Formats: sequence, structure tokens, C-alpha cells
Amino acid sequence: MSDQKLTDWRKLATTLEGEINKVIVGQEGPIRLITNAIFSRGHVLLEGDVGVGKTTLLKAFARAIGGGYQRIEGTIDLMPNDLIYHTYLGEDGKPHVSEGPILKSGEDLSIFFFNEINRARPQVHSLLLRIMAEKTLSAFNKEFYFPHLIVFADRNQVEREETFEIPSAARDRFMMEIPIIIPPEDQIMTNLIFDTKFHDGDKLIETVPSNLIQFDELNDLSHTIQSSIKASKSLEEYTLNLWKATKNPEEYNIKISGIDIQLLIISGASPRGISMMMKTARVNAWLNNRTSVLPEDIHAIFHETMAHRLVFNPVYELRRTEIARELSNEILNKVSAP
Repeated sequence: MSDQKLTDWRKLATTLEGEINKVIVGQEGPIRLITNAIFSRGHVLLEGDVGVGKTTLLKAFARAIGGGYQRIEGTIDLMPNDLIYHTYLGEDGKPHVSEGPILKSGEDLSIFFFNEINRARPQVHSLLLRIMAEKTLSAFNKEFYFPHLIVFADRNQVEREETFEIPSAARDRFMMEIPIIIPPEDQIMTNLIFDTKFHDGDKLIETVPSNLIQFDELNDLSHTIQSSIKASKSLEEYTLNLWKATKNPEEYNIKISGIDIQLLIISGASPRGISMMMKTARVNAWLNNRTSVLPEDIHAIFHETMAHRLVFNPVYELRRTEIARELSNEILNKVSAP
């Protein structure tokens, strides 16, 4: 792929962001991170309260990049087969089988949203994680392929009863965890509350140009970005030190008020995690029209690619969100950048 082609794609990515920002206001940071994930070809956890627009956001992206969009709700009685098929009685009084959300779009499945994934049982998580890793599924004596699939999932963070938290090894399969927060600006909230165009999400999404990005070209583009954006030796060393700091923060003089830093970390980021971090850093550099990765590209995605992978001592787990953010900031402050 030529440099001009990469430039043309970057313009499309910028246009994509601009169109999404028109309908999802006050979420410029998350929209940039989701754009990064789409071009990095990585799965995403979404963190946020109920009603902050996660579904509308993903449907807007799905319309813009094309391909199939499917969604399922996590419930206590959801079974793995519910992802694949569902049965019903037809008008003829006989049982029939129809395709479930994973199969409905076939190979064109582009975005799959698992809402409140922690309300589903571990058996369901296991099937989803296998599909995420292998992009294939065996069913009805056939092999189905999902070459363009990106999975988005969010968790119910309010209710604790009848929920099944995703284990740390499973969280590691997600490239990023992106927070979606309520916009702090009064003017934005006033618009969301009183401007009636924001009250009908489906009609709002229709204003996003459809098939702005060709979803079935994104895999090849992503490979080209990764091979085109370089990293210097000093940046490689810096990245390695960041990874070590997630495993042994006390060795880098990292301190958090009220936390015994030597007891905090049970397990730091995995090699897969730090590789995914560099993948997103390269895309961030590309989106900013650079040909090599700078420390600021890593800083832009460090927390979202690292925090959810860290395994904390159970004593600190209930304060994970707060502590993880402080730890990320401390690591970036204390590890010397080139």
C-alpha cells in the first residue's frame, strides 16, 4: 500500500471521527480511542454507567464502517447456544431454528456488542472468548468465519448479585478498556436534555454517512500501518521499562497515597498486553500523521491498554478504578521517557 493510500485512509479516519462527534457529543476522547481500536483491529471493554450512550455510539460506528452489527444482552439464564441459534414455534405449529446474533450477519459481522457481559455465566464468556481469539465457530456441522469481527462488551457495575466478573485472563483478550463518562460541561448536558434531536437515537444515527469506511479492507490496512510506523531503539527501551513498572512498581519508586505498593500488584501486564499497547501506539502515531512512535503516542493509550490487565491484591480490588488511574499516572511520571 502506497504512502498516498495511507494518507487517504487517514483522511477517512478523520472524517469518521468528525461524523461520530456530531451525533455523540462530549465524548471526543472515547471516540478517538474507539477509532484507534477499529484500525488496530482489537476488542474493547467499555466502562461506564447506564444511559451514557454506549449503544448509540457503537451503532453510529457500525453504520459508518459498514458490515453487520449485532448485539446481545447478558442475563443470568443466557446459555452459550443462545449466541448461535434460537428455537421457536412456527405458524405450522412445528419447532424451527433461526440463526443467533453471532451467525446472523455471517462473514460480514463487523461489530458485536455484548451488553452487561458480567451478567452472563462463565460458559458464555468462554464461547465468546474463543470466537474473539480464533474468529471461527463450529456449528451445524459447519465452520463459520468472522474475519472482520471486533467485539465490544460492557459490564454492569452497579449490581453485584447474579453477576460473574470476567477473570483477569479473559480481560487480557481485550485490547482496551475505554471509560465512557457523563460529560462534565453544563452546556453539553443542557443540549442532551433539552435538544429533542438527541432523544431519538435511531433517527440521530441515520445522519451518519453509511459505509464511510470499507470494513472488509481494514485488516489489510491495519497490517500496513503496523509495518509502516517505526519505533526507535530508545522508545523500545522505554516501552520495556513501562512494562516492568506494571509488574514491580516499587522498583521505579512509584508511590500511591494509602497503598502498600509492594502488596498492590499480584500480576502485571502480560507480553500480549504490552504488544497490544504498541499496536495502538502505532495507530495513534498514524492518526496524528507521524511515521514513528513518540512517547506521547504511548501516553495517549497507556491507561486504556494497561489498567484492565493488572491483577490487584483483593484488599484493593473494590477501589480498582481509582487506584488503576493513579498507578498509570505514576508510572508515566516516574519512568523516564526518551
